[in-house]
Amino acid sequence: MGMITIVGLGPGAVGHLSLETMSIMQGCEQVLLRTAVHPTVSELAKQGVHYTSCDDLYEAGASFEEVYQNVVNRVLAAAAKGDVVYAVPGSPLVAEKTVVLLREQAKEQGIQLVIKPSMSFLDLAYVALGIDPIAGLRIIDAQDFGAIADAGQYPLMITQVYSQLVASDLKIALMENLPDDYELYFLRNMGLPDEECRVVKLFELDRQPHIDHLTSVYIPPMGEDDEMPSGIMAFGDDEDEKEDEEASLPDDMVDTASFDDVDIQPLVDVMRTLREPGGCPWDQEQTHASIRSNMIEEVYEYLEAVDADDTDGMREELGDVLMQIVFHARMAEEAGRFDLQDVIDEVVDKLIRRHPHVFGETKVAGSDEVLLNWEAIKKTEKTERKHVLDGVTYGLPALLRAYKLQSKAAKVGFDWPDVAGVWDKVQEELGELQEALASGDKQAAESELGDVLFALVNYARHHKIEPEVALNGTNNRFAKRFAHVEACVEASGKEWQDFSLAELDKFWDEAKATERQA
Repeated sequence: MGMITIVGLGPGAVGHLSLETMSIMQGCEQVLLRTAVHPTVSELAKQGVHYTSCDDLYEAGASFEEVYQNVVNRVLAAAAKGDVVYAVPGSPLVAEKTVVLLREQAKEQGIQLVIKPSMSFLDLAYVALGIDPIAGLRIIDAQDFGAIADAGQYPLMITQVYSQLVASDLKIALMENLPDDYELYFLRNMGLPDEECRVVKLFELDRQPHIDHLTSVYIPPMGEDDEMPSGIMAFGDDEDEKEDEEASLPDDMVDTASFDDVDIQPLVDVMRTLREPGGCPWDQEQTHASIRSNMIEEVYEYLEAVDADDTDGMREELGDVLMQIVFHARMAEEAGRFDLQDVIDEVVDKLIRRHPHVFGETKVAGSDEVLLNWEAIKKTEKTERKHVLDGVTYGLPALLRAYKLQSKAAKVGFDWPDVAGVWDKVQEELGELQEALASGDKQAAESELGDVLFALVNYARHHKIEPEVALNGTNNRFAKRFAHVEACVEASGKEWQDFSLAELDKFWDEAKATERQA
């Protein structure tokens, strides 16, 4: 069984074809082109590359899906005879369905597959359109009608607009969501002398001359002045509903993006690119275990932003948490375990299932009954949990785990009847800690200190204070106050040892006074 090497022919001009790609094709006896209808192909024969194209399969296939699979079958059959180079227009990793299929099926058949990076027409389109993809860009195939339904909500590049027929189907699909005269960009032959990048009206899309395999369409997001097609409202089915909805929102939230406009696909696409061949070596090397601590760190950074009421920080850190979720989901998908859609579907089902008072007929009197229903439903779901403390993970921070263990035990009646008894227990444990310390038994002292902390957690729980949050707040205050003390020492021009503890404590009190004033 031979190895499959996938290369890209670049966006069009011969000068965009890499030397490595040309060398690879020259050195292989089996070179298959998805299509020979590409400006670079004429140069291949001049450079001594002998190739076979798959253009005949386009005539025989009843649909693009069938054509793509037939192309893949031909490449796999060639690999059974020896090494094969498969060349596609543009970049192998940009809107190339056959490459996606090849990666999946070559892996299943145990065939080694290598993808070489190549320049894409997108690199040229960014320049022509004056856009930066970091601001958000979704790239889809013209046959992806599910994604086309979201056109206008975000920057969208539609590739492989092969023919006037495809352009016509695309136009009809777009008109379901965009005004007929919506302005979009017609791109063709990027990087060639007759390159086109011009604005056209949506209704004119399929009337353009020379629509071919090098044609793409860029659709900018709708602006504030753009109008939705007749019958499509931003919030509901009629104008009155839209006005009612806007009237119920704060003034600074009317006409802004809502949850209905959220699109996570750009983040998914970026993570896929980072993990695929030609992506980032570091990202490709990671496992669920290797980035476990990253998830914990990002969550705590978000909580720090919450404690500081830092809006910009909360937005940034939530993005980092979301990135970790997408990262783990991508690795799971590559391993065939589950994918991001499975994650989303499961939590949506869970939320609906656990809120029968919202999505069903159950009636509740308040939040207490909501929590009771929640726990009852969880019991029916988590049938593998046979014991009271099952479900409290060992990986939690110690204070948080203590809090959850005590809460679980309290639900079955294993709890102090009043807070006075809990405080007496704290005093008792403190006395035992003092005795252990006095005896010089370090192991016993460590055990008693654990008991003191556990008792304090219980005392906090009875007062509905989460100890993990409380201690984190104290840590933050200490760090902030100490930073003030350090700044005072540095401003004095002296060394730490030049100050007495009382003088340092004065700086500390200044920091506390500043906090109170704030």
